Order: sequence, then C-alpha cells, then structure tokens
Amino acid sequence: MASLNVGNLGEYLREQRRNAQLTLRQLADAAGVSNPYLSQIERGLRKPSAEILQQIAKALRISAETLYVQAGILDERDRDEAEVRSVILADPSINEQQKQALLQIYESFRKENGLATDDDSKPSS
Repeated sequence: MASLNVGNLGEYLREQRRNAQLTLRQLADAAGVSNPYLSQIERGLRKPSAEILQQIAKALRISAETLYVQAGILDERDRDEAEVRSVILADPSINEQQKQALLQIYESFRKENGLATDDDSKPSS
C-alpha cells in the first residue's frame, strides 16, 4: 500500500522552511504556490504532486528527491542514485560528453556491484 505520509512531509517542510529562515508567504512566493495551499501541505491536509514538491525543493534549495522520499514517492536508494545523477548533470565545469561518460562509468560500477537501475535490470528482447 503506497500511501503518502503527508503529516511527516508537512513537518519536514516546516522544519526546512524555518531552517531557511523563510516565512510561509516567502516560501509560497518563491515556490510559485499559494500561501493557503502551502499551509495545508505543512499541516498535512494536502498531498502535493511531484511537480509542486520540485518547486518547493528549488525554493528551499534542497534536492527534490529528498522531498520525494519524505512524501513516500521515492525510496531512499532511488534518491541516492538520482542525487548522484543530478549532481553530475548539473555540473557546469564539464561538457555533455563528459557527463555522459561519467554516468556510464557510474552505471557500470553499479552493475558490477549488483545495484543496476530498473532500466538496466530488465531483460532485453
């Protein structure tokens, strides 16, 4: 049963907002959501979409994957892999070809250690 635990998500969001020293209104504005909607998320009354979580994460300057884990959308191992990928893809000091090479090396190490991604573990026809 994959239900979202919005209560814990709300508490986590409130904590992150306070750590960032943002008011509810400031975070709502920065994330592009309404103040009442964000308040309802923090109180555990609303279940935000992955897109809304991504907007909130960007405004808080934390990874969206962290919020996905808190919301029960993503499990911890998936988050770790996604974070590695996003850091590589976001690095402005390397070009696209270098990024792809790094991702291929990363995947080969994961396969070697038995941690292939879902895409890699599917049998090919």
